[in-house]
Amino acid sequence: MNVRGLLRAGALLIGAWVTARAIRTARYTLRDKVAVITGGSRGLGLVLARHICAQGGKVAIIARDPEELGRAKVDLGRRSGAPNAFGVKCDLLDASQIESAVQEIIDRFGKIDILINNAGIIEVGPLENMTREDFERAMRLHFWAAYELISRIIPEMRIWGGGRIVNISSIGGKVAVPHLAPYSASKFALTGLSDAIRAELARDNIHVTTLAPGMMRTGSHVNARFKGKHDMEFAWFAASAGAPLISMNADRAARKILAACRRGQPSLTLTFAARGAILGNALFPNLTGYIMKLASRCLPGTGKKEGDQSRSGAQLRRLTPKWLTHLADTAAARNNENKTKSL
Repeated sequence: MNVRGLLRAGALLIGAWVTARAIRTARYTLRDKVAVITGGSRGLGLVLARHICAQGGKVAIIARDPEELGRAKVDLGRRSGAPNAFGVKCDLLDASQIESAVQEIIDRFGKIDILINNAGIIEVGPLENMTREDFERAMRLHFWAAYELISRIIPEMRIWGGGRIVNISSIGGKVAVPHLAPYSASKFALTGLSDAIRAELARDNIHVTTLAPGMMRTGSHVNARFKGKHDMEFAWFAASAGAPLISMNADRAARKILAACRRGQPSLTLTFAARGAILGNALFPNLTGYIMKLASRCLPGTGKKEGDQSRSGAQLRRLTPKWLTHLADTAAARNNENKTKSL
């Protein structure tokens, strides 16, 4: 076969692949689907819930804070109709509460079609200020809570002939990031779990998507936790979270995530910077390691005794100009991240 024939055959294969993806996406709609979203009361989880409700789906948002849940339910009801949104108070660090929450959702809607493991905690700071408890808490929320939900919801999906599971990991679950050791370690675990169960669940028509987003403008910087030199740690993290060239708008991210969910896409990496980091680490792991060492030297050093204390972004002094964090701050107000501001 000559070069022209090879190109023609390649074009036909690509065309067939694109067509198959389009057919699969069109066939699976969100209308009347029941989606469970952990961490759904604010940030990316709330944005995803908005999009699902707008497409005729029903959502059960799981969160620990009853006030946040109340504001989120009002927001979703105002946009799409209250019967489509159901708030469930649950501490995901407690397996017994997870069991009760799943049963409560099934009692309300009768089934569960989609599970989105989105809940997370970001703890930023030097390794010297981190404790075993920080690592255990991150593992319990990012890995074990996801495991418990998956284990309890899979039997329900099998009853109804299949479903979708979206595990929202992170670029930090593909490439380890300095000053985010507990977060990265637990997200690596979630990535491994998600990738491991995908092939086995496919036989039951349950499609698992592993999501690895880079920075997203959800407003989560105000609720992230910081150790070490608190104000300085918050400064670099907040500036990164709102930088237009390396972060993605939350609504755009939600649309891409739900499109991947509908297709049953195995994995999705969001933002050009995240894709570049993953590719660079795969092709040039040693170079990536040296770059991370250099990046770590540019980050703040260890704090004194008070550096072991964990403080939220909302409690800290703003060292960066407002224009650097404007997009992230706007997202925080829009996505229920601020404790005292309405949606």
